[in-house]
Amino acid sequence: MTSPLVLRPGHVPLAQWRQIYQGAHVRLDESASAAVLRSAQVVEAIVAKGAPVYGINTGFGKLASVRIEREDLETLQRNIVLSHAAGVGEPMPANVVRLMMALKLTSLAQGASGIHPKTLALLEAFLQHDFIPVIPCQGSVGASGDLAPLSHLATVMIGVGEAFVDGVRMPAVDALARIGHSALTLGAKEGLALLNGTQYSTAYALAGLFEIETVFQAALVTGALSVEAAKGSDTPFDPRIHSIRGQRGQIATAATLRQLMAGSAIRESHRDNDVRVQDPYCLRCQPQVMGAAFDVMRQAATTLEIEANGVSDNPLVFTDTGEALSGGNFHAEPVAFAADMLAMAICEIGSISERRTAMLVEPALSGLPAFLTPKPGLNSGFMIPQVTAAALVSENKQRAYPASVDSIPTSANQEDHVSMAAHGARRLLAMAENAANVVGIELLAAAQGCDFHAPLTSSPALESVRATLRTQVPTLQDDRYFHPDMVTATELVRSGALAHGLDAVLPHVEAVS
Repeated sequence: MTSPLVLRPGHVPLAQWRQIYQGAHVRLDESASAAVLRSAQVVEAIVAKGAPVYGINTGFGKLASVRIEREDLETLQRNIVLSHAAGVGEPMPANVVRLMMALKLTSLAQGASGIHPKTLALLEAFLQHDFIPVIPCQGSVGASGDLAPLSHLATVMIGVGEAFVDGVRMPAVDALARIGHSALTLGAKEGLALLNGTQYSTAYALAGLFEIETVFQAALVTGALSVEAAKGSDTPFDPRIHSIRGQRGQIATAATLRQLMAGSAIRESHRDNDVRVQDPYCLRCQPQVMGAAFDVMRQAATTLEIEANGVSDNPLVFTDTGEALSGGNFHAEPVAFAADMLAMAICEIGSISERRTAMLVEPALSGLPAFLTPKPGLNSGFMIPQVTAAALVSENKQRAYPASVDSIPTSANQEDHVSMAAHGARRLLAMAENAANVVGIELLAAAQGCDFHAPLTSSPALESVRATLRTQVPTLQDDRYFHPDMVTATELVRSGALAHGLDAVLPHVEAVS
């Protein structure tokens, strides 16, 4: 078993969040414990003074003016957790739950939330034991925090609800016992600190970012392969064209396409005396479209990395002055904007990929046999896979409408403007899956197109990709059951297999230079 990641609250790089999403075990940096203890002591001092402070000895939301007596504070925290656990829908995916718990752990560990060390330790134990609370995926509007889903996390900590341990779903009390823990009694402010914040929305947005980057990289590979299949030109990828415009993503993706095609015999075969003057936009404008998508992804990554390292519950405890200040860090507008940007990016990545497949199956555009089959008419070839790709692209277009421009008042108009970040972020995984299927179909089509150019070969990089595919999916000679081929190709896209060996060539969102 590999050593766990050591998380420094407030200083966790994007690469570590990706590792957590992929299943890495974690533990908190021990230096965080002192700040957590000081924060809890400030809350205790506020309780001892007795002056009303929101979230500590008052009601919540519209009920903030209701004073709660000291003897009722534990009941207050239990009640808020139970009453706010009002989510519906299917359980969140386990890897997104893990990411959400890690985000909550590092937020609370910054010593601005009033959490007791024992409460933080239980949350850390969940991550160390692959303990996955059952959290319904619907019910948050992205302010005042992701209340419902985070409350379902908190209910399990107090022994209510259900959780998965070793993949087995069981009551929370039994699940806690399985990992050697018992249910907590929450102190003043602890319930509110657990259920307030943007960790649900941020977890889904980060998960979407990671999946979208994988599809983006695969789409650059399949895009280059489609240029080869159509005997397109690499002139549009000339660095002088992109340097004179200056867009960083465009420059980076053009460089990638050049390197992917370097050394291609197919390209050399038609470099001179080609009667075609220009290729369709889906080939020629890849740097402009994919580069713009990459810039958007990189901006979203910056926003989400900042959010992941921030503190977003309310009120916030400041130990230097002993104050608890009520504000609005729970409002997830930054996450909503980032999610909307990612939705637009993945929509366009899939859209231009589908256009390349459509171009390849059209003889007048590609110069290849109709629908990429040696015997068109008797065989339908790639006719319907292109239709499937078109359907998925349209579905993503419908989902890409910005969530952040929507709002609906809640909590008797106390919370009168909300971000809808939860909706915006949650759709990203489904959109990425749709786009992965679209790019998988392009992979099949582009490889089939290159097969017609034998014995000419593409570049070493692209021939390696074709060989990976051909070990599992043979060339299509006559019609066969197509679905398994599409499943295999899509898995190559989603697994990152198309990027293997190409890390130095493909752009990554962490690289900001």
